[in-house]
Amino acid sequence: MSLSASLAAEAVLPVPIPVEQEFEALDTCHREVLATLRDMAALIDHLDDKGVDAVARRMASDIVRFFSQTARAHHADEERLVFPGLLASGDAELVQHILRLQQDHGWLEEDWLELSAQIDAVAQGYSWYDIDALRQGTAVFTELYKDHIDLEESLIYPEARRQLMVRPQAGEARARRARN
Repeated sequence: MSLSASLAAEAVLPVPIPVEQEFEALDTCHREVLATLRDMAALIDHLDDKGVDAVARRMASDIVRFFSQTARAHHADEERLVFPGLLASGDAELVQHILRLQQDHGWLEEDWLELSAQIDAVAQGYSWYDIDALRQGTAVFTELYKDHIDLEESLIYPEARRQLMVRPQAGEARARRARN
């Protein structure tokens, strides 16, 4: 490989993000999840009071975009950046927590798929939603997300940070995996 080809190949490799910035991004996303869950509750109240109007459509569109894109990407980031090192830790209790969080990701996705059809319909201006099903589904979705975030922020993220501080080579290996 020529020097210019080698330099060009290196130029397209992703630049590893410092570990603390990754965790700050994950923490920020958790705050956004909680805010969007509050928006979902507000949307349901709005639909109950006023039905589908321009405000409801905008709220619904923002909620659909967030949970269909941002939240899914957040879960993928956790699965790729946070969980592997903890699963390999040999700590049986920690591994059980990670397995629960991975299962939560599946349940959150299932819950979202049930809610999203109705919320997307509102975003499109349709009024065929079932307000009681939305209210109940949103309550379940919200509680699962809150419990999930609480476990991540109280135990998983601090332990992942600690392990990366103790074993900085784990961060380097993670960066290599991200490049490949």
